[in-house]
Amino acid sequence: MKVNGSFIELEKQQTLYDFLMLQNFNLGIIVVERNGEIVPKDTYQEVLLTNEDTLEVVTFVGGG
Repeated sequence: MKVNGSFIELEKQQTLYDFLMLQNFNLGIIVVERNGEIVPKDTYQEVLLTNEDTLEVVTFVGGG
């Protein structure tokens, strides 16, 4: 699987939610794009990842 330009091999099938938790992402400040489409936060626990997926995880940064 490709995540933000880096390749990660999934050892077992897992949900997007489980993957993000294992990678220590803060769900409150990110947006996830999977294979070119934005994934709604309320579906993270339903989305099953495969090694063929491409994810882009974008973090919101505040400032002024």
